[in-house]
Parts: sequence; structure tokens; C-alpha cells
Amino acid sequence: MLSYKYLFDIALILISTKLLGLLTRKFQMPQVVGALLAGLILGPAMLNILNETHFIQQMAELGVIVLMFTAGLETDIQELKKTGKASFVIALMGVLLPLAGGFIIASLFNKGGSASTNAMMQNIFIGIILTATSVSITVETLKELGKLSTRVGNAILGAALIDDILGIVGLTVIISLSDATVNIWWVLIKIVLFFICSVGTGFLFYFLFDKWVKKYDKDLRRFVIVSFVFCLLLAFVAEEFFGVADITGAFIAGLIISNTERTKYIEARFNTMSYILLSPIFFASIGISIEMPEMSGSIIGLTICLLIVAILTKVIGCGIGARLCKYSNKESLRIGVGMVSRGEVALIVASKGAAVGLMSTAFFGPVVIMVVVTTVITPILLKIVFRKNKNHPGNNEEVSSELINRYESKLEFSKVTY
Repeated sequence: MLSYKYLFDIALILISTKLLGLLTRKFQMPQVVGALLAGLILGPAMLNILNETHFIQQMAELGVIVLMFTAGLETDIQELKKTGKASFVIALMGVLLPLAGGFIIASLFNKGGSASTNAMMQNIFIGIILTATSVSITVETLKELGKLSTRVGNAILGAALIDDILGIVGLTVIISLSDATVNIWWVLIKIVLFFICSVGTGFLFYFLFDKWVKKYDKDLRRFVIVSFVFCLLLAFVAEEFFGVADITGAFIAGLIISNTERTKYIEARFNTMSYILLSPIFFASIGISIEMPEMSGSIIGLTICLLIVAILTKVIGCGIGARLCKYSNKESLRIGVGMVSRGEVALIVASKGAAVGLMSTAFFGPVVIMVVVTTVITPILLKIVFRKNKNHPGNNEEVSSELINRYESKLEFSKVTY
């Protein structure tokens, strides 16, 4: 018999994320924090009213795909090109330091020590988990703060996407060492092939789409549908055939469409769909998927150490990378903070490691708590580090620029045909 409980689940998620989002905004925190807390409160971690279902998982996945697609639409490609080299350096430093920090912490707390091969692999895997970055949390916060298309925002976006690739490589290496059936070279070749195919497909689609947009501009809704189809297909191909995260494919799809004549209209449509349905489900699902472990003295100690290392290694590692690329101290701090969130990415990595015996049961609880805290704290820290100094002479110009951009965006939206 067909169950309609999913309708109740969606209604509860939407109202709770909105109410808690408004509450957190009253405390000068980004609304995304409220959405994350809504999932935690209603999920197994606290009240256990909502549970993660297959439907919620799929809707959440669609939500993060749309979120990253709109991020691509809003990204300034020229600015992203300028930050390309810097993004790689930032991502590399943001992987090496957490990897080393996680390995050291795991070595100190792993009862088996680090002498045996199995224990050594488990310790390295904890480091791999700490290298993960959940760009979706940062993207939503930067959009709310109006900082997504800035120099810092583009650096974070580029670094987070490269971080995903490096994370895939690291995860593949460690799994291949424990599972002889995994061929690391084939995985690396597929990643390279994906980006080659994306460039070729991107040029072809952009040429055809831009020509079509200029020729037919009476009913703009068709452009939204075609854009969404392209986004979904590229996300599917990335994950299914090349082993690259679907959100990477979605972001690249957004980048390809970002320079067309009707980008503002397409972006406005997707922002509406994301705001009223998909984003709340995605952010709530992160909290719903978390089950808090039983705590003991040793677990609490491990959790605190893991949390401190998780935050500091990202802030310091990415911050050093940014400073090496001539970013200011303030910009470097903002970039480092923007890379702190582990979110659903770390949970996925941890679950894959547990499936092949690389995750010790003693570490799973602390890892979950680390994911929860870094996910909730990142939007709060971003709000703090992006806080303006009212006496700073450049603020008026920055605010004016933002208002002009918003006005132009609204003007463009008002001209379109519904």
C-alpha cells in the first residue's frame, strides 16, 4: 500500500527549518544553521521524529546538486580563472595538514598502536576523513552573506572542488592498499578524462545554447528546463562513469551556462526552487542522518582532540596556502574558515571506510560529533570573519557595489517573460 508519510515529513522539514532559520537570524547567525539544527533536533540524535528515508536521501541529493548548479551560475568565470592556481595551493595545504593531524591523533588514541599494518591504515584513514570539505554549507552561507562572487568566495569554491578531487584520490589510494581489486591508476585516468570531456561538452553546449537563446526569447521557461536537463546529465555522467562527485558535474554545468544572456533569469528560477523545497531538505537531511554515540571518558577526550585538530588544520593549512598566494591576512582567515565544514562529505568517506574495515568502531562516534560541530560552527565563524568594520573606508564602496548588483539582478528578472 502506498504510504503518504513523505508528505508529512516534507511539511515538517520545511516549517521547522524556516522557523529555526528565523530564530538563528535573530541571533545574528546565518539561517543555514537553523536548518542544520532542525534536522538534528527532529532526527535520531534528539527527538527521533524524523528518520532518514530513501526518498529524503534522493531529495537531499537533488538539493545539493541544484545548490551547486546555482553556485556555478553565480560564479564569475574570469575571477575563478584568476584564483585557479591559488585554489590548488590552498586545497593542497588544506589536505596535507588535516591528513597529518588526523594521523597523529589516531596514532595516539588507537589502542592497537601504529605498529601493525592494519592499525597504520586505520590511522591514515582518519586523516583522510579530516581532509574532506563540505562546500555546500559554505556556498549557502556565502550566498546569504552576499560574498559568493567575491575574490575570497571564488578561491573557496575552487579550493573546495579541488579538495574533493584530492579527497577522491586519497580515499582511492588507501582503499586500493587494503583492497587489491581497486586500480588507482584507472581511477586517476577517469578523473582526467572527466575534465577533458567536460571542456569539450561545455564548449559545444555553450555554443548551441547561446545561439538558441538569442534566436528564441519569447518563452524563457524552455531555457530553464534545458539548463536543468544539462545539469542533471552532467552530474549523472560525473558520478556514474567517471567516479567524480555529482556536485562537481553540477557546478561545471552552472559555469558553462553562467555567461549566457539569460543567466539571471535561469538563476532566479533555480534559486526559487532551491529556497522553497530542495535546500531545506538537504540541510535538514544532514542532521537527520546523524546518530549520536554513547559517550565515555576516553571517547570525550578523543572527540575534543579530533575536533580541535579538524578546525585548526583547515584554518591554518588553507590560510597558509592563501598567504603563499598573496592573499591578505583577513582574506586568508576567511578562506581557512570557509573550508572547515566537513558535513555529509566526511560521513560518506567514513561510511565507505567502515565498509572495508578501515574505520575502527572506537573512532566512529567522535567522527560523527566532529562532523556535527564543524558543520554547525562554520556558518557562524564565516559570519564573524566577514563582519564589516563600520569605520573602514572601503565599506561604503563595497556595500554600494553589492546594492548595484542586486538592483541589476532584480531589473533583469523583472524584464523576463513568465
